Amino acid sequence: MNIPKSDPRSSLELRGHTDSVDQLRWDPTHPDHLATASCDKTVRIWDARSGKSIHKIDTSGQNINISWSPDGQNIAVGNKDDMISIIDTRTFKVEKTAQFKVEVNEISWNPTGNLFFLTTGQGSIKILEYPSMKELYSLDGHTANCYCLEFDPRGRYLATGSADALVNLWDLDDYICIRTFGKLDWPIRTLSFSFDGEFLVSASEDLSIDISLVETGESVHKIDCFAAMNTVSWHPNKYLLAYAGDEQEPRPGGGSVMAGNLRVFGFSP
Repeated sequence: MNIPKSDPRSSLELRGHTDSVDQLRWDPTHPDHLATASCDKTVRIWDARSGKSIHKIDTSGQNINISWSPDGQNIAVGNKDDMISIIDTRTFKVEKTAQFKVEVNEISWNPTGNLFFLTTGQGSIKILEYPSMKELYSLDGHTANCYCLEFDPRGRYLATGSADALVNLWDLDDYICIRTFGKLDWPIRTLSFSFDGEFLVSASEDLSIDISLVETGESVHKIDCFAAMNTVSWHPNKYLLAYAGDEQEPRPGGGSVMAGNLRVFGFSP
């Protein structure tokens, strides 16, 4: 299989946050909308066609993770205090919160929306009932802090990334690890499956983003970066990859400041 070539005409930079963007996700029901979680204590919804922020939601803490529900009606956002807030996308207001006693690193609904997953500082993956948020299962996935998780859009796999610099691929029927990816040298911060489930992207403090084939684990392309990446996310139905990290810009008068920018990398077959 050939990886599509990059298309500079599809690249875009979105500006608005005043601190680092730690995670972003595309709206599963609207191909041109994406949401970002930032340490500036806001969540922003963007229109990729215009490059503008169309909604801004104020939250109680510095946000580090975000997820859309499969039906697009809710956004879950987690902050540095391990609190998860559920935002209603019809009103763009926080409708409820849940506080956790473990370090919460990443969050996601399963493809049907009846389960809620989170990765922890203990290396485990917690599986909760939704909307009650009652814990049902715990998977011991990694030997170090488990930072991120991502579901295959075809409903076959769950991918998890850890401080052990490994990505594990889990079978969703039996929750058995069937493949391990070890293409990066630093802790895995973020993962994303392409819309067709063929490619898995992983990023870390390495100054590159890895794109691998899901079924073989073969690395097929790398995107050079200027800084450590905090988040990557494939478009719901196109070969467009949005990503953001710890980039800094010069401060007037000297020094530098966190940029809070994100980029969209375009591919064409």
